[in-house]
Amino acid sequence: MPIRKIYLVQPGRDGRFLGRGTMAPYTLMRLASLVPDAVEVQIIDEDLQPLPFDELGPQDLVGITAKTLQIDRARWIATRAQARGAKVIIGGAHATLAPDEVAAWADCVAVGEAYRTWPQMIADFDRGQLQSSYVDTEWANLDFLPPLADRVLRQVDEKRRYWTPYLEITRGCPRSCTFCTAIRVSGAVMRLRPVEQVVEEIERRGIKRFFLTDDNFGLNFRLHPEYMEQLFKALARLPLHGWTCQAELLVGDYPDLLKLARQAHLDKFFIGFESANPNNRRELGGKAKGNVERYREVIQRVHDAGIGVVGLFVFGFDGDTPQIFQSTYDFMRSSDLDSFSITVLTPYVGTPQRAKWIEENRLLPGVPWSLYDTNHVTYYPAQMTHQQLAQGYDWLSRKLYGWNGIASRGLRQLMRHPLRDWPRKAFASFSTDFGYRLECNHREWVPASDGIGHRVRNSIQRGFPSQGGGEMTTSEARDAATG
Repeated sequence: MPIRKIYLVQPGRDGRFLGRGTMAPYTLMRLASLVPDAVEVQIIDEDLQPLPFDELGPQDLVGITAKTLQIDRARWIATRAQARGAKVIIGGAHATLAPDEVAAWADCVAVGEAYRTWPQMIADFDRGQLQSSYVDTEWANLDFLPPLADRVLRQVDEKRRYWTPYLEITRGCPRSCTFCTAIRVSGAVMRLRPVEQVVEEIERRGIKRFFLTDDNFGLNFRLHPEYMEQLFKALARLPLHGWTCQAELLVGDYPDLLKLARQAHLDKFFIGFESANPNNRRELGGKAKGNVERYREVIQRVHDAGIGVVGLFVFGFDGDTPQIFQSTYDFMRSSDLDSFSITVLTPYVGTPQRAKWIEENRLLPGVPWSLYDTNHVTYYPAQMTHQQLAQGYDWLSRKLYGWNGIASRGLRQLMRHPLRDWPRKAFASFSTDFGYRLECNHREWVPASDGIGHRVRNSIQRGFPSQGGGEMTTSEARDAATG
């Protein structure tokens, strides 16, 4: 039976913010661009529009990409699409890390990157021979990554419909942090896109700002310095307003590259300090050691280059006690960091951290995947109760993301730029803190049977099941949200 249409779905959660989506479907844009021109393809971002189930039939193929926190929603979508006769392929991080679990309910599981296997899936479905699994974990080089198709760019209309476009320049991370999925999802070898390919994509998309999805872009300062120099010089020639990326402490050891990065319009590094507790260094994969004096040194060096620093911190390692929140807050206040990301250690499938805690029987029972969002506690910590970990996280969130703190840090960042640049730098100066404030609202998230759930204000204090006490039905969650 010949294929009629392909639907590529990004499961939703938060909906629109001030009329726009917050997370552009960059992975699906890539996959949609691999679909033959003769086949109709539509990208569905559930935060902006629902999947039209009533249009689906046996000639349609539905592809869903899902992180762990989205996999319950992906299953909800798949069940309803299959009821209409459509075939459903599930890909993304969770399917790659737990393919057997996903295979129990999906028609097909796409393990790995799928750039090589996705065209084969389409052809096999068109012949009525779709297989139950396709694996692409060879981590091929990115030299021949196809460009984003014009029809895809027109359809997504990212500059009008999304706040921040995404871009990928490198892929992979050799760091073996016990809690991280990057090395297991993107491979241990750092792969680089040709610089001319990156420039061409930026120009074709017409984007002036972007966030790099690269797991550890900054590690290339050490691994591939000549490539970084070439890249920065090419980006410096583009009329960009600014961009941000993820990095690690070692970027502070390369002043010449920092200078070039600033000339290339880089606004901020999101640096994984991970912990201010040196007792956790064995779990941090070699990129941080809990040495706060080293942290201060790197922050100063990056600031001297005119680039901002967002500090990324994780709480709940086995070396952490309840005092970790106050000690980290004390460091943050004196650190001159431009913004902060705080997350709860989360035992994702496929990681050594989760395997260890399963063996030790330390996972909290009854926690749905939708709460594996780094805002919720999903396990029993070693040196505090799970309630203390949650309460400490809530306390620190209130300290960091109050309006006065957001305003003062944003103004401090803006003041680094000449007055003439303020109009194009204002968004980046305030948006990071504001985004993290919104992210902390997920602590009041009540899971539901639709795989999404709802935010219920004061739900923590009111005793709703946000810490492993099971799910509400969708109607119950909506009643709670309005009651």
